[in-house]
Amino acid sequence: MREHRVITPSVLYFGTPVAVVSSVNGDGSTNLAPISSYWALDDLVVIGLGASGQTARNLRERPDLIVNLFEDDAWQQIDALGRLTGTHPVPADKRPDCRFEADKFAAVGWKPVEASPGRPARIAEASVHIAASVSAIDEEQGGLVVVRARAGVVHADERIVVEGTSHVDPQLWRPLIYSFRHYFGLGVRRGVAPHADVPSAFESRTLQKSEPENCKVRHSKREEEPLTPG
Repeated sequence: MREHRVITPSVLYFGTPVAVVSSVNGDGSTNLAPISSYWALDDLVVIGLGASGQTARNLRERPDLIVNLFEDDAWQQIDALGRLTGTHPVPADKRPDCRFEADKFAAVGWKPVEASPGRPARIAEASVHIAASVSAIDEEQGGLVVVRARAGVVHADERIVVEGTSHVDPQLWRPLIYSFRHYFGLGVRRGVAPHADVPSAFESRTLQKSEPENCKVRHSKREEEPLTPG
């Protein structure tokens, strides 16, 4: 039996995916902001932000955004991005080493995939781009904002998509995970949920020796469904 005790952690980041949100500045340029408070339910995307940042300001006025998802080798660029802000002067609640930067793409060495006027650019180096539009913004106490958005088009690197389907191969996709301000990749797969979409293309693959026996693959009956976040 486990023994528990009461603690007061400074953050509740028990392990969530890292993403970078693209939003549109007032001059039409694209702002980038790293986030770790992100989740999706069907096509509903929920994002947590600081209320004083440029991203929150942009989304209050212009609803379009891109959720850019990276693999685990991008942690250094994302960490560097976290020390930049698109707001000038720098908000008082930003970390002490934060500085203003108008061109965050250039600052961290990424290239924009330009969109039509008035829409945010995608990040070429990201493996997945989820285009979304804000449906609601909740202003919370403590200088926090919760953004709800509906996802539209999803772009995915062809190297992680199972050929002939809209399925992302979970054994090739290596998301960056943020846990108590530490960056991690994924470990060994421990199992496969009974309702997981697993195309028959996986059947020919043998399990890694380090994987448990409950990782046996199952056929998907929905191989041709559109690619949607889940």
